[in-house]
Amino acid sequence: MKPDDRRARLLAHAVRKPLLERASLPEELFAPLMAAAVYDPDPSFCRWFVEPAVYAFGRRRVMAALVDYLRIGTDAERAGAVRAWYCAHVPLRADRSPAYGPGGVRDPALDESQDIKDAWLEASMRVFAEATDLRMSHRVLLDLPTSRAAYPPRLHNLLESTLASAQAHPDQRIRRWAAAADRDAV
Repeated sequence: MKPDDRRARLLAHAVRKPLLERASLPEELFAPLMAAAVYDPDPSFCRWFVEPAVYAFGRRRVMAALVDYLRIGTDAERAGAVRAWYCAHVPLRADRSPAYGPGGVRDPALDESQDIKDAWLEASMRVFAEATDLRMSHRVLLDLPTSRAAYPPRLHNLLESTLASAQAHPDQRIRRWAAAADRDAV
């Protein structure tokens, strides 16, 4: 780590707990939290930014922001969005944050995200189709489910196209992903 990295990590650690201890966060913190999560190169530490955002702003909004980074971001931002996406699935617990109301109540609309998850699948396959960097291809494809049942019907044509590209790809790991998806189809 560079000396500045350690300082940034200490600062992030210092703000994480106060962010989690608040029932809500000011609107102007959403974009910086998401940027910090996406730009943090460590998949373990990007959670320090994602988790408070999920509690305060809702899983749906956090995931939607990550889909946007994946769709229109630079390769570095896309890689960060993939790291942060994993963290956005953090289990929510009423005892973890005062973002839950009395009796552990939370508006379920904040966390309803199936359509956003479907958008992530679509964006990932589209990024794979256009990726020229092997690392980016790995990032977006290898974390996708190999089960066809995980994809909504409207994405089946795109999935078939992605599978065809993956089956013909020169990289063995990508071909293995395609083979696993083919086994699921049988």
